[in-house]
Amino acid sequence: MSSSNLSAWALRHRPLVVYLMLVVLLGGLWSYGRLGRAEDPVFTVKTMLVQAGWPGATLDETEAQLTDRLERALQEVPRLDQLRSVTRPGSTIIQVQLTGETPAAEVADLWYQVRKKVGDIRATLPQGATGPFFNDEFGTTFGIVYAFTADGFSPRELRDQVEDIRSRLLGLPEVQRIDILGAQDERIHVEFSARRLAALGLSPATLVEALRAQNAVLPSGRVVTGEEVITLQVSGAFRDEAALAEASFSANGRLFRLADVATVRRGLADPPQPMMRYRGEPALGLAIAMRDGGDIIALGQTLRRAMAAITAELPLGIEPHLVADQAATVDRAVGDFLRSLAEAVAIVLGVSFLALGWRAGMVVALAIPLTLAMVFPLMLWGGIDLQRVSLGALIIALGLLVDDATTTVDVMVTRLAAGDDRFRAASFAYDSLAFPMLTGTLVTWAGFLPIGFARSSAGEYTFSLFAVVGMALVTSWLVAVLFTPVQGVALLRPPPPGAAKGPGAGMRLYQRLLRLALRRRLATIALTLGLFAASLAGFRLLGQEFFPASDRPEIVVDLRARQNASILQSASLSARLDALLQDDADVAHWTSHVGQGSPRFYLPLNVPMTSDAIAQTIIVARDFAGRERLRHRLERQLEDTIPEAVSQVYPLALGPSTDWPLQYRVSGPARDVVRAQAMRLATAIGEEPQARQVNFDWMEPARLVRLEVDQEQARRAGLTSQQLGAFLDGVLAGTVVTQIRDGRYLIEVVTRAEAAERLSLDSLASLQLPLPGGASLPLGQVARLDYLQDDPVVWRRDRQPTITVLASLPPGVLPSAVHAALQPRLEAFAAGLPPGYRLETGGVVEESARSSASVLAVVPAMLLVVVTVLMLQLQSFQRLFLVLSVAPLGLIGIVAGLLLSGRPLGFVAILGILSLIGMIARNAVILIDQIETERAGGTPGPEAILAAASSRFRPIMLSAAATVLGMIPIAFTPFWGPMAFAIMGGLAVATLLTLLFLPALYAAWFRIQADQA
Repeated sequence: MSSSNLSAWALRHRPLVVYLMLVVLLGGLWSYGRLGRAEDPVFTVKTMLVQAGWPGATLDETEAQLTDRLERALQEVPRLDQLRSVTRPGSTIIQVQLTGETPAAEVADLWYQVRKKVGDIRATLPQGATGPFFNDEFGTTFGIVYAFTADGFSPRELRDQVEDIRSRLLGLPEVQRIDILGAQDERIHVEFSARRLAALGLSPATLVEALRAQNAVLPSGRVVTGEEVITLQVSGAFRDEAALAEASFSANGRLFRLADVATVRRGLADPPQPMMRYRGEPALGLAIAMRDGGDIIALGQTLRRAMAAITAELPLGIEPHLVADQAATVDRAVGDFLRSLAEAVAIVLGVSFLALGWRAGMVVALAIPLTLAMVFPLMLWGGIDLQRVSLGALIIALGLLVDDATTTVDVMVTRLAAGDDRFRAASFAYDSLAFPMLTGTLVTWAGFLPIGFARSSAGEYTFSLFAVVGMALVTSWLVAVLFTPVQGVALLRPPPPGAAKGPGAGMRLYQRLLRLALRRRLATIALTLGLFAASLAGFRLLGQEFFPASDRPEIVVDLRARQNASILQSASLSARLDALLQDDADVAHWTSHVGQGSPRFYLPLNVPMTSDAIAQTIIVARDFAGRERLRHRLERQLEDTIPEAVSQVYPLALGPSTDWPLQYRVSGPARDVVRAQAMRLATAIGEEPQARQVNFDWMEPARLVRLEVDQEQARRAGLTSQQLGAFLDGVLAGTVVTQIRDGRYLIEVVTRAEAAERLSLDSLASLQLPLPGGASLPLGQVARLDYLQDDPVVWRRDRQPTITVLASLPPGVLPSAVHAALQPRLEAFAAGLPPGYRLETGGVVEESARSSASVLAVVPAMLLVVVTVLMLQLQSFQRLFLVLSVAPLGLIGIVAGLLLSGRPLGFVAILGILSLIGMIARNAVILIDQIETERAGGTPGPEAILAAASSRFRPIMLSAAATVLGMIPIAFTPFWGPMAFAIMGGLAVATLLTLLFLPALYAAWFRIQADQA
C-alpha cells in the first residue's frame, strides 16, 4: 500500500474525516444561504455613447466638422471594435463598441481613455459646439420598474409625488440608481405675434433682453462690519408666471407691460420630451437599479415593503403599478431550476440504488450533498450567483460528480467479494484507480476550457458553466478518495457465504457482444466509421442559431416612423397600438415608451438609441401560450392598421442578442451610392420567400426649406444672415431667456411666436423682420424660400455612411438557414459593388460567428491540455491514439440527438459538444489503463480486454446513465435543451463505443488474437 494513499490516511483518521464532513455540510448550507440570486449571469455591455451638439449646423456640416472629428479621435482608443454614429442636423451620437475579447476589468479604464482622447481634441471642435457628453452606464440594468398614473391630478402634482418617492427609495441599502421615466419638464411660454411687435416697433430681442436683465442671479455685494457680515439682495426675480406677465420694459421711449404684447402661459414642454404610458394612460416611471453584488430577491422584498408603506400615504387617485419585477422573475426561475436540480438528484440517486443496491447506492448518494456543499463556498468566494447558467452547470455536473464515487464503490464491492477486508478494499481503489480518475477528472474539465476562456460577450455570459463544472469535478474527486472510503467501510458488507458470484444477465449480454466485437473487430471498426461518416453528412442538416428566445411572458413591439417624424407622430402610432391591446384577453398589462426605448429591465435587452421617430412597447402576456398567440396576432394587425410604420414584434432573447434577425450592411464613401446599392440589395433579399418586412435603418430623404438670402438687399436693410437665423430660430423654435426657481425645479421661460405664425410654412414669407430703428419688412423681401429634399439623418459605421438592410423571419425559421439560401445572391451582389464599397453580414449571423470563433480559438489550447494530461497518465503514443480515437465518434450520437429532438445547433449546444471530448476521454483512459493493468498482471490479451471491460462496465454505464438521465429535467428548457440533447445523444453513443469499439480497436491495433472460446 502506498504511503501517500489518501484513502488509507482517511481510514486511519476516521473521527477527523467525519468531523470534516460535518464542517463541509454546515459550510455548504451557510454558503448556499448567502449566494446571490439572479436570472442570468452578468456580462459587461462594452458600449459607450458620446454625444455632442452644434446648434444651427446643417447635416453635412455636423457630419464633417463634428462627427468625423470625434470619430477620428475615437479610432485611437485601444481594443476598439467599431464606431457607429447617427448624425442629425446640429447633433451627433457616437456608439463606441469595444471588442468582445476585451476583459471586463479593463472596460472602466478604456472609458477613461475615451474621455481623454475626446478631451484632447475638444479645442478643435467648431465654435458653438456643445459637449461632448459621455454615457458609460449604457448597460445598467433596471430590474424593477414602477409606473405611476394619476386621476384628477395635474402632471406637476404627480411628478412631485414621484420625486418624493424616488428620494425615499434611494435610501434603501440595495438601491444604486433610480431614473424617472416620461417626465415632462414645465415651461413658461411667452408667445407673441411678430406682426404686432413690428407694428409697435418692438423686436423679440427686446423682450429677451428685458426679461433676462430683471431675472438675473448676480451677487449684490455685502457689508462687512466689525461684528458681522451683511449680505445685500436685489429684488425683481420672477416667482411665477403671473409676476412674469406683469413685468414691464421700455423701448423706443415707451413703457410696455409683457401681458399687453404677448401671451404668458404655463404648461409642459412643447414639443413633448420622451413619454411613457401605462395601459394607454400617461404615466411617470421609476426605473430602479440594484447595486453591484446585491441580491435582487432581497431588493424586491425590501421594495415591496417600502412601496406598501408609500402607497398607503399616496393621495387617492395616484396609483403605482409594478411593470417590471426582476425579483419575482428571478425567484421563479431559481425555484424552477432548483426543482430541476432536485429532480436530477433524484434521478441520479435512483440510478445508483437500482444499479448498486441500497448500501452501495447510499455511499454513492452521499457524494452528491458533500460535493455540492464544497461547491457552494467556492461559488460564493468566486462571486458566482445562483442563476440560469450556474444552476444548469450543477445539473450537468451531477452525473459527472458521482463517477469517481461510483468507481471507488465498485472497486470496494469487487474487493470485498474477492475476500479483502473492508480497510483493504476501501484503500485499494486509490492505489489502482486514483490517478486515472484524477486524469479523467482533469480531462473532463479541460473539455470546458473553450467556455471559460472564450473572449466574447457570449463567452462571458457562459463562463460560470466552466467554473462551476470545474469546481464540482475537482471536489468530487476529493470526496471519492477521502470521504467515500470512510462511508464505504461503515455501510458496505462483504457478500454472504454462498452468494452467487457470477455475472448478471446484463453483464452476460455485454460479454457476448464484446466477444462478437473482438472476433469481428474489422467489421466493428468499419461499421463505426460508416456511422461517423453518416453523422458528418447529417451535421449539415442541423439548423443553427445563436441564443434561443426566452420563455418569459414579455413581448417587445418596436414601431419606427419615417426618420424626420415628430415625437407627436410617434405618439399617435403608439396610441393606435394601445387601442389594439386594450381589450385583448391575452394581455396582462403593457407599457409604452415614445421617443426612446424601454429602460434595460432585462440585461440582454436591445435598447434603441433615443429618437423622436421611435416608440417601444413592452407587453406582458398572461402566460407563454398567450404570448405566442398575441405575437402572431399582432404581426398581422400591425401590418393592416399601422402600415406607415416599420413594426417588429419579438420575444426577449436568452443571452446576447440582436433586434432584427437578418441584417446586411452596405458601406462606402458616398451616401447616394450607398443608398442606391442598398436598394439593390433589398430587392435581392426580398426575392427570398422567408425574408419578411425588408426595410432599412435609414433611407428616405426629408423635406427641407432653404432660405436663399439676397445678401445685397439684406445689407441695405441692415441685416445679416446671422441675424436672420437667430430671429427665425427664436420665432419658430423659441429662445430660452431665463429660468424661474420653483422649489426643486428650474422652469425655463421660452419666447416664441404664436402658433399661427410658427406652425405654417405659408406664413414664413410674410413674417415681419425687425430692422434697426424700429421698422420692419417681410422676410420675402430679403430671402427666397426653396423647397428641397435632404437626408434627415446619416448612420455611419467606422467613419463611412452605412445603410443596414433589415428583415424579419417567420416563427420557427432560423436566420442561418435563410442566410445560407441568400448566399448566392449576396455573393453576386458583392461582386457588383463599385470599388470602395463593401457588403457585411450583421445581426444574429454575425454575432453567432463571432462568439463561435471566440470559442473555437481556444480549442487548440484545450486539445493541448487534454493530450498533455492523457500523456502524463498513459505515457504511450499508441495508447494516446486509442483514447483520442473515440472522442470524435460522439458526433454520431450528437447529430442523432439533435435531429430526433428537432433542436438546432446553437451556441450553448456547441459548448456541450466541446465538453463531450473530455467526458468521453475520461472513460476511455480508465478503460485503457485497466486493460494495461490486467496485461501487466500476466492475463493473456483477450482475457485482459474482457476482464478490464467487464470490471469497468458497471461504473461506465452507471456514470453515463446518471449523466444522460440527469439531464432530462433541463432537456426541454429553451436555453439548455440543445446542449442537453447533444450531450445525452453523444454520451450515450460514445459510452457504447467505449465499451465495444475501443476494445475492438485495441485488439486490432496491438494484433491481439480474439478468444475463440
